[in-house]
Amino acid sequence: MPRPLIGITTYIEASTRYGVWDVPTALVPTGYYELVQASGGTAVLLPPDDPQAAPEVLNRLDGLVVAGGPDVDPVRYGAARDPRTGPAATQRDDWELALITAALSARTPLLGICRGMQALNVALGGTLIQHIDGHVAGEGIVSWHPVRPVPGTRYAALVPEESEVPTYHHQAVDRLGTGLIASSHAVDGTIESIELSDPSQWTLGVQWHPERDKDTRVMSALITAASCKSSPARGPLPAVAGGV
Repeated sequence: MPRPLIGITTYIEASTRYGVWDVPTALVPTGYYELVQASGGTAVLLPPDDPQAAPEVLNRLDGLVVAGGPDVDPVRYGAARDPRTGPAATQRDDWELALITAALSARTPLLGICRGMQALNVALGGTLIQHIDGHVAGEGIVSWHPVRPVPGTRYAALVPEESEVPTYHHQAVDRLGTGLIASSHAVDGTIESIELSDPSQWTLGVQWHPERDKDTRVMSALITAASCKSSPARGPLPAVAGGV
């Protein structure tokens, strides 16, 4: 049985030096595709493209991972720019929001990681808090903090216990997008994961970085859902504990 094909979004760095070359490069940290592979999937990297191509791309994938990265432009959710918000990544916003929309329409299993979770919320009409304190230990330093699952959610079915997760973010979900619910929180109340309330559609966003952890439960669940999509004979998606 072929492994499900999981697309992972990448981003453009204008100047990337390797060997004798210093050229624009589409890249993503290796932890993303290594986690997909360790969880039983085949990873394919998705550089920015014409947003109109998103539905065609999704038709060829069994699952989608929207990777972490820079702040979503606040114009995307109708907010004035906070001085602490990073510069706009217009090409990336265009492409990833189109991919998310196409994945939701095609019912393709979707996992948003950090920025990817925030983009999922924005794609469904939600808003973001443009700056919070306490979730970044220092520039370039990933810290760990506990996350508490919300009983009855998909995330709680995957990770029922409070767990320590690797985190690096200064923004967070504010108003939830249409059809989304919060499925875990940090101790300070920050929403740490979101998911569709419809249990028949596998869509989850996590604010932390599972690609920096050894816990494969979240990614393995995406791969399982993607396997169902790629092989209809396997039957419907697994049920969610609690019926949520």
